[in-house]
Amino acid sequence: MQNGEAMSPQDSKAAGAEAMEEQKAQNQACVEPTAPPLPPPSPPPPGPPEYPRPRLIFHTQLAHGSPTGRIHGFTNVKELYAKIAEVFNISPSEILFCTLNSHKVDMQKLLGGQIGLEDFIFAHVRGETKEVEVTKTEDALGLTITDNGAGYAFIKRIKEGSTIDRLKTVCVGDHIEAINDQSIVGCRHYEVAKMLKEQPRGIPFTLRLVGPKKAFDMIGMRTRAPKSTEGKMVNGRETLRLRSKGAATVQEVQNEFEERATKKVDDLLESYMGIRDLELATTIVEAGKDKKNPDDFAEALDSVLGDFAFPDVFLFDVWGAIGDVKNGRI
Repeated sequence: MQNGEAMSPQDSKAAGAEAMEEQKAQNQACVEPTAPPLPPPSPPPPGPPEYPRPRLIFHTQLAHGSPTGRIHGFTNVKELYAKIAEVFNISPSEILFCTLNSHKVDMQKLLGGQIGLEDFIFAHVRGETKEVEVTKTEDALGLTITDNGAGYAFIKRIKEGSTIDRLKTVCVGDHIEAINDQSIVGCRHYEVAKMLKEQPRGIPFTLRLVGPKKAFDMIGMRTRAPKSTEGKMVNGRETLRLRSKGAATVQEVQNEFEERATKKVDDLLESYMGIRDLELATTIVEAGKDKKNPDDFAEALDSVLGDFAFPDVFLFDVWGAIGDVKNGRI
């Protein structure tokens, strides 16, 4: 194209396109290079699939005779009593204590902090109320106290030849409702034992007792329901552990060391405090079995059972007993 000649429309479009391409190339040359974007993070590896735990169902009867009921969905003793009461249309406050696999007032079968997954629960309800006058002739009355975990303290053992043993109206299984007309409902076993110990010698005091309702002939209704696997985990090595704080858990039954140590600690509780409580003894053993020295044990025990304010001499005896069992000395 010569100077002074006009551009044709086609030449004008071509020149404009060429100028745009040149400007685009210059702009690209001015842009600083950037790193390519990071790839998205990899998803976490899938864990094992979570399966819902089967619903645990237990069979229950009233110890003096009733049809068989089915209960589930409880995590502690108070909730257990509420479930039993709902099944039999009674108030939870009517239940004194429960035994496992026996309708008799058998303290060896007493429900504590654990229920085997195949255990049958018998609920003992309030029966006759009686008042007994007691006069201490020695420091110890000869009673061992426990409680049901829901506010009722009751007699677990009576020492032969003791003051209480001579009062034939007082029986194992009796709930201690009041001392000298002062209600002790809601008190823990160790508090009741302390009140009884503080009663002076030679001065009569009154116990208001409530015995469990007596059984009558209900053989047909006592027949144990057939075992069912419906909605239930069947494993003879597992128990449902009821806890005063927190949810219930399914766990293995105690090994030989734990079982022997728990029994020894329960004996020490009776000796020092006049109470028996397998759940408490189990908690003490769990706190101490892995500790290296008595100071660590005392600190661990105080963190879970500080309300009890155990005396030092008791703690040292418990520490020694756990060590003796662990090392095979007893």
